[in-house]
Amino acid sequence: MEFRHLGRSGLMVSEISYGNWITHGSQVEEEAALACVRAALDVGITTFDTADVYAGTRAEEVLGRALHGERREGLEIFTKVFWPTGPGRNDRSLSRKHIMESINGSLRRLRTDYVDLYQAHRYDYSTPLEETMEAFADIVHSGKAHYIGVSEWKASQIRAAHQLARELRIPLVSSQPQYSMLWRVIEAEVVPTCEELGIGQIVWSPMAQGVLSGKYLPGQPPPAGSRATDEKSGATFVARFLTDEVLTTVQRLRPLADQAGLTMAQLAIAWVLQNSNVSSAIIGASRPEQVHDNVKASGVQLDADLLKAIDEVVDPITERDPARTESPARRP
Repeated sequence: MEFRHLGRSGLMVSEISYGNWITHGSQVEEEAALACVRAALDVGITTFDTADVYAGTRAEEVLGRALHGERREGLEIFTKVFWPTGPGRNDRSLSRKHIMESINGSLRRLRTDYVDLYQAHRYDYSTPLEETMEAFADIVHSGKAHYIGVSEWKASQIRAAHQLARELRIPLVSSQPQYSMLWRVIEAEVVPTCEELGIGQIVWSPMAQGVLSGKYLPGQPPPAGSRATDEKSGATFVARFLTDEVLTTVQRLRPLADQAGLTMAQLAIAWVLQNSNVSSAIIGASRPEQVHDNVKASGVQLDADLLKAIDEVVDPITERDPARTESPARRP
């Protein structure tokens, strides 16, 4: 496993991190989830990403049990706050009340005294940014989080938060956007801004919800048990990629993966890691063998000719519009 700095901070993270968005607490049974975390640890992954909203807080609980007993100083544990975690109007958003209550709940579920990175899961238009950042500052200064990050924020929002973070003397070091060969909306504005400010990307869905693994074939139903067949595990997220045009194009990547000596999944993960602003790529898994396969993308260097060939294949179906980075206009 290779390691990278998270932005220009001193924090080192495994360049492939393990996330449990739509697996732990919902898609797979706990025994399988624990086996996947064990596989991640065995292959050298030290960075684990979750969120309070995943599986209605159960994902944090599963991860906490899975990592219990491991040397805490040898792990980087990330979580997030924003989406609803209860029925009340204040059980959501980035208000001071919700942030302060949420960090305590996350720490309890994760069985830890602190998280290495606490992230705003979306931008909150209903709460003044100053209120949000002051709450994050109190969490950092109290030792409950070491660093602060954001997820799916626009470049202008990141810049404003970074300025406040500097004034409050807290380290805003990361952005967690969706990023893959098929979804490149961060390249035009978010990446240049983050490069300037010293913020690193922790990217999710590097395989475009599994589509870039090549397992979904044009003109055929999704494989049984795949994400596209399970409403609990993100079928609505993968649906945007399940057109015959996209699936036919993705199959044209197979000879390029063969040429590189990689599986299609490994090629997809290695591709996002070629971006120097990417600090880590998040993978998920429902079986340990998926972890063992995907981690082989660590340290892979793709040559310029291969990268050009990939661009030529996927360019007609690639989404690049920065406006596709969105947060709810109203409190969720």
